[in-house]
Amino acid sequence: MKKVLGVGAALVDMLSEVNDAWVNAQGEGKGGMTLVDWPRMDRMLATLDKTETVPGGSACNTIRGLAKLGGNAAFLSKVGQDDLGKLFKHSLADNEVESRLLESTTPTGRVLSAVTNDAQRSMYTFLGASSEVVPADIKSATLSGIDLIYIEGYIAYNSPWFSAVVAAARKAGTAIALDFGAFNVVNDCRKLLDETFAQGSIEILIANDDEAKAFTGLEGEAALRKMMPYAKVAVVKLGKDGALIARDGEVVRVPAFMVKAVDTTGAGDLWAAGFLYAYLKGLSLDRCGMLASRVASEVVQVMGPIIPEDGWQRIAASAEAKN
Repeated sequence: MKKVLGVGAALVDMLSEVNDAWVNAQGEGKGGMTLVDWPRMDRMLATLDKTETVPGGSACNTIRGLAKLGGNAAFLSKVGQDDLGKLFKHSLADNEVESRLLESTTPTGRVLSAVTNDAQRSMYTFLGASSEVVPADIKSATLSGIDLIYIEGYIAYNSPWFSAVVAAARKAGTAIALDFGAFNVVNDCRKLLDETFAQGSIEILIANDDEAKAFTGLEGEAALRKMMPYAKVAVVKLGKDGALIARDGEVVRVPAFMVKAVDTTGAGDLWAAGFLYAYLKGLSLDRCGMLASRVASEVVQVMGPIIPEDGWQRIAASAEAKN
C-alpha cells in the first residue's frame, strides 16, 4: 500500500474533565486551540484534580489510526529526552508506525485537553521539543518511499518548517494532504496558507465547519465550494451532521454514525485516518467518507484519542472497512 508520512507536533495529551466556568476563566472561549508557555501550562494543571496522560498530537493520532487500519505509515517530529518522549516513541512502535523522530534536550510537548460535559474539548498546547524542528531536518532521504505527506495545520505556527516541508514535497513530486487543525490556525497563519495554496501544492484539504468558515466566511456546502479550487479533494467535516467531500466538481454528503459521545478529542484526526486509508486504496468518495465516519464514531465514545482494541475490531467487521 502507498506510504504516508505524518508531519506534526509530537505531543502527549493530558486529558481532564472540566466545567464551562473553568474554560471561560481561561479567556479564549470553548473549542479551539491556544498555544501556551510552560509557566501557564503549569498554572492550569495546578487547578485540576485529575488528568489522564496518553500519546497524542493531531497528525500522529491520524497516522496511528491509519496504521491500525492496515496502512503503511511513518511519523516525523521531535521529542525530548524524557519519560514523555519515551512514551511517545513506544506508542509509535506499538502501532507499527515507522519512527522518524528527532531528539532535543527540551521537554516533550504536551496538550491539556479540557473536556466539558457536552463532550467538547478545548486545547492548550505547550509545543516543547516539537517547536524546534527546523528546515534542515527534512532532507531528500526523509521523503524516500513516501507517497503522501499528511501535514497538520498547527505546524504553520513554525512557518520555516511548514514551508520547508511543502517545498521538499513539491521538489520530490510527493502529494500533500493538509488538515487545518483549528480555526485559530486559519486566522493566525492566513498569509502563509494563502501563499501555499497559490503554489497549487495541496492534493487534499480537510477542514471542520469552524475552520471552513474561518477560511471562506461561509458555511456548509457554500464553504466547501469556495475551498474546491485550492485542492484536488476538499472536505468539510460537520460533526454530528456528517461531512461534505468534493472532487472534480462532484459533491458527496456522508452521514455521521449516531453514538453517545463522551469526548470529541481526536475525532477529526481519526476521521482523517479512515478517509486517507480508503482514499489511498482508490475507493469512491462515498466509501472514503463512510469509513472515516465509522472510525470517528469509535473514538468519540471514549476519553482521549486512542480507540480501544474492541473498537478496532468493530471497525474491521463493518461493511465500510471491507472491499
